[in-house]
Amino acid sequence: MDLDNIKVDRDVRIVFMGTPDFAVPVLEALIKNYNVRAIITQPDKKIGREGKVIYSAVKQVGIDNTILVLQPESLKISYEDILALEPDLIITCAYGQILPEIILNAPRLGCINVHASLLPKLRGGAPINYAIINGYSKTGITIMYMNNKMDEGDIITQREIDILPTDNATSLHDKLKYLGRDLLLDTLPSIIDGTNRRLKQDNSEATYAFTLKRSDERLDFSKTRREVNNKVRGLSEKPGAYCLLNGKILKIYESYVTDNIFPELLNGQITKLYHDGFGVKVQNGEVVFKIVQLEGKKKMLAVDFINGINDKNKFLNTVLE
Repeated sequence: MDLDNIKVDRDVRIVFMGTPDFAVPVLEALIKNYNVRAIITQPDKKIGREGKVIYSAVKQVGIDNTILVLQPESLKISYEDILALEPDLIITCAYGQILPEIILNAPRLGCINVHASLLPKLRGGAPINYAIINGYSKTGITIMYMNNKMDEGDIITQREIDILPTDNATSLHDKLKYLGRDLLLDTLPSIIDGTNRRLKQDNSEATYAFTLKRSDERLDFSKTRREVNNKVRGLSEKPGAYCLLNGKILKIYESYVTDNIFPELLNGQITKLYHDGFGVKVQNGEVVFKIVQLEGKKKMLAVDFINGINDKNKFLNTVLE
């Protein structure tokens, strides 16, 4: 998309709400072409023993462009500063909070959201992960009006892309964040001049992609090889699928399926060693793990992991949990 030749409207006052890297291309394009009055993002996080403060990706863009950044703990309590900005339009993208009615009703042009799925499919906070985990062949971006429910507002525009067999959550994330930027820029002129459509969602067609919990990241070897492989893809690179090897967490970042069947083995049992990894028995066959990380160790090629094992025969009898 040619970002230098789009319709620009500096008179529309926009407040942007977002937090992670996914929202950065959208925000940067808005700053270049519209009047972004302020940025609302989640509070800073502290990590490590020293409590190092980490800014969100969106906050850093605001600092770099000298734009006001607000970080309320809760929009239900801290909304006065947002209303004082008198926004014409509020745009959210991976912000992480549902907007209260008092904010939803404030902008004359409404509140719109850039969502990483083809709604009503995959409502919720992890649509990219679940598009792959659930075996979808397509996904996309929806620009929608917001209401006080999770991703249930009227659809304005949508644009789809194929999910390739080689895609994982990281590659799909990167494709969708630019697709979201482009679709929003194409859609905004019609929202501003009031010519856009409003299509109500069919709630009977809704599926959900709730924010991932730790338990959602664990592999289940009683599932099919396609399901296990899709889960590895759908959680890579972050947060990473995992299982237990002798009581230690073993993260899996890349895998593939084979046509091999090992009916005599237990689900989760190591099947054989390959030139590029090691196989694991699942419900209807085998999945080969290519990139792994054992608890307390660095991420590595599975073949290097195997080379570090002294008793390989014992390893072949291991059952992952």
